[in-house]
Amino acid sequence: MAKTTRKIVRIDADKCNGCGACVPACAEGAIQIIDGKARLLAENLCDGLGACLGECPRGAIEISERPAEEFDLSAVEERKQQAGPSSSGQGAADTLPCGCPGTMARKLARPSAAEGPDASPPKESCVSRLGQWPVQLTLVPVAGDIWRDADVLISADCVAYAMGDFHHRLLAGKTLAVACPKLDDTRPYLEKLKTIFAGNDIRHVTVARMEVPCCAGLERLVREALAASGKSIPLDVVVVALEGRVVEVNGIRVA
Repeated sequence: MAKTTRKIVRIDADKCNGCGACVPACAEGAIQIIDGKARLLAENLCDGLGACLGECPRGAIEISERPAEEFDLSAVEERKQQAGPSSSGQGAADTLPCGCPGTMARKLARPSAAEGPDASPPKESCVSRLGQWPVQLTLVPVAGDIWRDADVLISADCVAYAMGDFHHRLLAGKTLAVACPKLDDTRPYLEKLKTIFAGNDIRHVTVARMEVPCCAGLERLVREALAASGKSIPLDVVVVALEGRVVEVNGIRVA
């Protein structure tokens, strides 16, 4: 097929971490996660408008002007028909939602539950360390006693479910805000966090996130809000494995 010089998506594979945020952002279905990286399936599926650009947390997608096949709306419609069953959740079992490797279903090895649900765990693990309500980032107020001279924990939703000692190890003594960087509408979060950081005397911020690539968006969001707030607040980032272990603190792998 003849090519003409036009605007089209270019994906930097070195920067891409395979989070899959760009996949649902492309209305034409031109992008897919293949072998852990975002790929342009075909030039004629990309309209070159760049709706996917703002969704990439790593800046791996840009619009370049180069020789490429013309955008073909009929090819887009054919692609949508082919992808329809899997995109509606009725496709093959191994199709990942949004193409994101972090959504892959798996079963985790755990100790036997032979002791039963009535077994008494250590007393320390029974004590809730939650010190305020509400906790969802959309609902927490932007001012008030909960932020005054506070240590703040901003946690991805899944961390508390994966990490058995979440309350004791991470939450104790902190003001909590929880969010999901993949499923929430995070656009209002940046402004809200900036307002919280700028308008309160916060001592320290900890971000707790899962090790799956899409969860890195929470760390990026907090860093952007801190920079925009004009405040110099110490930040720690804790990364938790699916099995509940802390695997990384401030970019340093934990044995």
